[in-house]
Amino acid sequence: MLRPVTARTRGVLVALLVVYALTLAFIAFWPTHVDEGAGHVLAAITRRFPWATYARIEFSANIALFAPFGFLLAGLVRAWGWVIAIGVASSAAIELIQGTLLPGRTASAWDVIANSLGMVAGVVIALIWRSSSEHASARRAPRAS
Repeated sequence: MLRPVTARTRGVLVALLVVYALTLAFIAFWPTHVDEGAGHVLAAITRRFPWATYARIEFSANIALFAPFGFLLAGLVRAWGWVIAIGVASSAAIELIQGTLLPGRTASAWDVIANSLGMVAGVVIALIWRSSSEHASARRAPRAS
């Protein structure tokens, strides 16, 4: 069983989660597509690496965007199933807002899937981190004679 994080670690995780959430909100609710000015860069990448289509780059970027959310939240909350549920609900809410209130954005079920995969990846990384730090603490602890 994983031990709770220390108060200091909890404080750092909360601070990072606040910064992350603000950054995510900025990106998610930007009135136009956030990659709007990156067309020439994306075109150069897809010319150099034909397998790196725009759809694959965007899908991967959405996974990478939500992995920190899963990591930070799972570092704070022991119930990882709830963390994933929060991530899926957050992603669905973002897409709903983009589709209904931001005419310059496009809502996509694929984004919800990619974001959810990112949450799962973040949770897995957090579980590995917490497990490895627990094992390291156990190795450092003096043994009773």
